[in-house]
Amino acid sequence: MENRLIAGVDEVGRGPLVGDVVTAAVILDPACPIVGLADSKAISEKKRLRLVDEIREKALCWCIGRATPAEIDQLNILHATMLAMTRAVEGLAIQPEHVMVDGNRCPPWRYSSEAVVKGDGLIAAISAASILAKVTRDTEMQELDAAYPDYGFAKHKGYPTALHLEKLAELGPTPLHRISFKPVQLALASRQGVLHG
Repeated sequence: MENRLIAGVDEVGRGPLVGDVVTAAVILDPACPIVGLADSKAISEKKRLRLVDEIREKALCWCIGRATPAEIDQLNILHATMLAMTRAVEGLAIQPEHVMVDGNRCPPWRYSSEAVVKGDGLIAAISAASILAKVTRDTEMQELDAAYPDYGFAKHKGYPTALHLEKLAELGPTPLHRISFKPVQLALASRQGVLHG
C-alpha cells in the first residue's frame, strides 16, 4: 500500500442545523510530509489555519465536496454525507487507487476503499481531509454570521446549542437551515402557532 495513491476523506457538519455538510478528499505527497497532522477537533484553530495552508500547498491534490441543506432535507443527512464524499473524491485532479474514509462506512462508489473508525487521528491523509473540511465549514459559518448576525453562527457553528435554539425560536429559520431537522421543525411550528395564535 505504501506506493499507492491513497486519498483520505472526512466530513464536517453532520450535526449542525444549518448550512452544507462539507467533505474533503486529500492525496498527500509522500515526498513532502506535513508535520503536526491530527484530528481537526484535537488541535487549536490557530494550528488548523496554519496546517490548512500547508495541506493546500503540499498535497498532490485535494478537493472539497458538499451537499446543500436542500439535498440534506431531500436525502437525509447520512445519504447527503455519502453524496458529498463522492463529490470530493470525484473532484480530485488525480484519481486515487484506494480511498480511506473516516468512520464506519464508505459511500456506494466504484473506488477501492475502506472505512477507518477514528481514522482522523490515525491516518495522515484523513487528518488532512478533516482539517481542510473543518476550516472550510468554519469559514462559511463566519460568513453566514456576517449575513445573519443575530443567530450567533460564528460562536456555535450551526450546532444546536442553547443560544442557537433560542435564536431559532425567536427569529425563525434562515433559508440555509435544514428544515428536516427536528429542532428547526419545532421552531417553525412554534412560530406558526404564535403567528396564527
